[in-house]
Amino acid sequence: MKTLLQLDDVHTGYGLTEILHGVSLTVNDGEIVTVLGANGAGKSTLLMTICGVNPTREGDILFDGQSIANRPAHEIVRAGISQSPEGRRIFPRLTVRENLEMGAYQSGRLDNLDRMFTFFPILKERQKQLGGTLSGGEQQMLAIARALMACPRLLLLDEPSLGLAPLIVIKIFEIIREINQAGTAILLVEQNANMALHIAHRGYVLETGRIVLADTAPNLVNNDQVKKSYLGA
Repeated sequence: MKTLLQLDDVHTGYGLTEILHGVSLTVNDGEIVTVLGANGAGKSTLLMTICGVNPTREGDILFDGQSIANRPAHEIVRAGISQSPEGRRIFPRLTVRENLEMGAYQSGRLDNLDRMFTFFPILKERQKQLGGTLSGGEQQMLAIARALMACPRLLLLDEPSLGLAPLIVIKIFEIIREINQAGTAILLVEQNANMALHIAHRGYVLETGRIVLADTAPNLVNNDQVKKSYLGA
C-alpha cells in the first residue's frame, strides 16, 4: 500500500512552548487512521501543523513523497490535503451553498456540489439557508462537505463528534466511512475512541506530544492500556 502522508520526527509548538516532541506517523492511500489522546495531548496542533497553519520546527512532513513542511496552507490544500477543523468554523452569515463554494476556492470544482449533496442530502434541502441557523449536526456535515469541495486525496477531521447527540454521531461516522470507501484517505482526531477505532484501519495514541502506541485498530480495541484510558473498560 502506498504511503500518502509521512511525518518524520516532527517538533512544533507555540512561542517558547513545544507541543509536539518528535512525532512520526504515516497514512497510506485509502486508509482511515485515527489519533487518540486526551485534551491537551497535541492532537489539534498535529493537524494544524500538517495543513500549514503551525510551522514545523524540526523534522519533515511528506505528502505523496514531496516535502510540505512549512509550505503555505493554500499550497497544501492545492497539493491535496484539506481539513474540517474542530468547532466546524463554518461561515454563519453565508448560505450552505456559499459555504460549499468557498471550499472549492482552490479547486474551482463547483461541479462537486452534486457529489456533496449525495453524501449529505440534508445540505441540498438546506442549501439556501444561512449556515449559522443549522443544527450542530448539520453544521458538522457542512464543515466536512466544505473540506471535500477541495477534492482532497487526504481529509483531516478534527473531533467531528464533538458536542453532538449520539444518533447524530453514528450518522457522521457512517458518512466518514462512505467518504473513505469512495477513495479519500482520512486522518481522524477523535476523543470518542470507541467510534473512531471501529471505522479506522490503524491508530496512534498521542500523549503530551509524543506517540506512545501505534497498532491496527482491532489490536488497539483489545489493548489493555487503551481500554483503561480511552474506552472506559
